[in-house]
Amino acid sequence: MSDGDLISELYGGSFRRLVVQLYAVTGDLSEAQEAVQEAFTRALAAPGRFARLDNPEAWLRRVAVNVARSRHRRRRVLERLLLRIGPPPAVADRSPDHLALLAAMRELPEGQRHALALHYLVDLPVDEVAATLGVSAGTVKSRLSRGRQALAERLRDSDTTSTGRIDVRP
Repeated sequence: MSDGDLISELYGGSFRRLVVQLYAVTGDLSEAQEAVQEAFTRALAAPGRFARLDNPEAWLRRVAVNVARSRHRRRRVLERLLLRIGPPPAVADRSPDHLALLAAMRELPEGQRHALALHYLVDLPVDEVAATLGVSAGTVKSRLSRGRQALAERLRDSDTTSTGRIDVRP
């Protein structure tokens, strides 16, 4: 039996049992499923070593419990940090113009959408947008230009603006 077959067979025979056990530990079914899935992923990363274990299911259980504990600790740290920084900022603008802009941005290709959001909404310079997206500054400039043009066309066609005029600055 190959290492992959062993893991596949073990997955079929013990996934549910491990999830039930982790559910008792975590109290959250989706968290238990994710922890067990992560344990199997780690087993797949080194199938030869995994195949030599005396009790692979016990190893999976231990890894899944450790994953769940780590995630719980990180979540607690995040919750403490969020309490320190205070309540989240006010809800975004829900005016018709703003909603039309968001709808039009969702229609853009991903590259243009990311470039526009990082440059105009996050206020990053072109070089930082390029570094963030892992592309050249020229690519960012091209995406910004095409994205502005596409937004202007989409917003001009949507009759949701109050004035009928669209101000999309270059």
